[in-house]
Amino acid sequence: NMDSIASYPSVIYHVFRKSGEVLDIDNPVHLPDPSGIERIEEPVINCHLMIPTDYIGDVMNLIMSKRGLCTNTQGVDGKHVIITAEMPMHEILIDFHDKLKSITRGYGSMDYEPAGYRAGKMVKLDIMVNGEPVDAFSSIVHADMAYERGRQIAERLKDAIPPQMFQIAIQAAIGGKVIARET
Repeated sequence: NMDSIASYPSVIYHVFRKSGEVLDIDNPVHLPDPSGIERIEEPVINCHLMIPTDYIGDVMNLIMSKRGLCTNTQGVDGKHVIITAEMPMHEILIDFHDKLKSITRGYGSMDYEPAGYRAGKMVKLDIMVNGEPVDAFSSIVHADMAYERGRQIAERLKDAIPPQMFQIAIQAAIGGKVIARET
């Protein structure tokens, strides 16, 4: 009968401020004001995927959906291939391995190594319940994925929050701009 607290997995981002200061941020709560940020760099990995040749197209689609770039494909034998890809580390933390196993019917395997940092269009995604930001749901995401991620979180929270006698607004916002809303 213990309550569990689950938080979003995170990586350490390098935040370069316009003042020249460099911050290592692992929690979106500590992200400085966006007007003072010059750029944000995210950790990148070199990923090696060994898969059956029948699934090359589907696995490459998975890599691209996770903002990855296929850098090399090498045949091992007539039935297997090794795909080398450069990917943001944040993208493989959540469900990449599960999706790889599903796509390859359990025959795909993955190994990776750190490849440094790369600048990206990263933004802080705030989740607000009834107009109040909830820090536990905030995350740092790529700007191109923010709407989709915000919509997913808002929909899940809508189902998780017990019904009330009044409407409760669940909003995903970047800065002051609401990008997704559920009631």
